[in-house]
Amino acid sequence: MLGQSALTRGSSSSSDNRVFVYEVEGLRQNDQTDNNRYQIRNSSTILIQVPYNRMNDEMRRIARLGGKIVGIRPASEVSESASES
Repeated sequence: MLGQSALTRGSSSSSDNRVFVYEVEGLRQNDQTDNNRYQIRNSSTILIQVPYNRMNDEMRRIARLGGKIVGIRPASEVSESASES
């Protein structure tokens, strides 16, 4: 039915709090990134933190910029491994 998809969720949804880390390689300077005020490094991989609800948009943005996602993991794994070092 029309309007059924507009049901509101509770604000304590577990997906609202999840953050993932994309490991991206091959980002390069191009026409779209020339509008940025900073250069993009293309020599190595970079880590980008992405909230769960923005994952698809960020994947598209990375693809438009010429990058390749080589790994995705929960941000909690990254912070745990950093604290162990």
